[in-house]
Amino acid sequence: MVFVSAPAFAEHHEAPITIVIHGGAGALGPGRYTPEQEIAYKAKLTEALNAGYDVLENGGAALDAIEAAIIIMEDSPLFNAGKGAVFTREGKNELDSSVMDGATLNAGAVAGVTRIKNPIKLARAVMENSEHVMFAREGAEEFAKEQGLEFVKPRYFKTDARWRSYKAALEKEKHDKDSALPHDFKYGTVGAVALDINGNVAAGTSTGGMTLKRYGRVGDAPIIGAGTFADNKSCAVSATGWGEYFIRLTIARDICAQVEYGGATVADAANDVIYNRLDGMGADGGVIVVAPDGTFATVFNSAGMFRGVKNATVESVAIYGDED
Repeated sequence: MVFVSAPAFAEHHEAPITIVIHGGAGALGPGRYTPEQEIAYKAKLTEALNAGYDVLENGGAALDAIEAAIIIMEDSPLFNAGKGAVFTREGKNELDSSVMDGATLNAGAVAGVTRIKNPIKLARAVMENSEHVMFAREGAEEFAKEQGLEFVKPRYFKTDARWRSYKAALEKEKHDKDSALPHDFKYGTVGAVALDINGNVAAGTSTGGMTLKRYGRVGDAPIIGAGTFADNKSCAVSATGWGEYFIRLTIARDICAQVEYGGATVADAANDVIYNRLDGMGADGGVIVVAPDGTFATVFNSAGMFRGVKNATVESVAIYGDED
């Protein structure tokens, strides 16, 4: 368990602007990466964190902040979202994303897109420019054309590192039919939650899904209430982990419900859901959470989680479980 928290600032007229990000959780124990790789990951996390915080510091909306942060990670080959997406069993890249506005409870999501450079932009366009919450596959891309969003060729998403991991996963599966592949690989979902100066929270999540996922598989990232949820009455959550379990447990909504109806702190709610519920089902992953009073948490039961937080008093990025 890892979590950090900031005190409430009830005496302030302006909310204590805060952004928290993640770049995936999983088998991220010390020694997995070289010192140079660790530096590269932390530099990109810092870049994303600063992009989002700059928006907040200039009076921008939480929605704009999370989008700015997630775009940085989608454009990086380091994370399993956008450019660095993992491969399906058929050797393709299929992307999912979602966003939610805590002020209005409006939400947007896309699943299975293959040519959209920044799926988080499309998820937001669905939220703001359609009467629906989710579009999938060809329909999502047709809507993206109407919105004038940037398309790329599918090969844009391919990276050598992900392709090698894909081949290794195929080989492992062939020789070890009992292998639980989800436990052996990092869940590279990226996400962000933010609190803006007006006291509004927002959450967004983007992913390439699970290595070797089967045809049409959709995980928790685009599912509102599972991988993403935001409500000014409680908190904003973005999740990363074994998606099937996050869907079954409606992880993101459960955390916010505990805060709203049970009076739990964001840290206590996140710890309960990750350690008592998710862990109890034999699954792993993590969440980032921020509340309208500025309290926040990063909680995971995996070996590590790429993460970062920034507000007026705290600025940090980390990978492993003992760095906070």
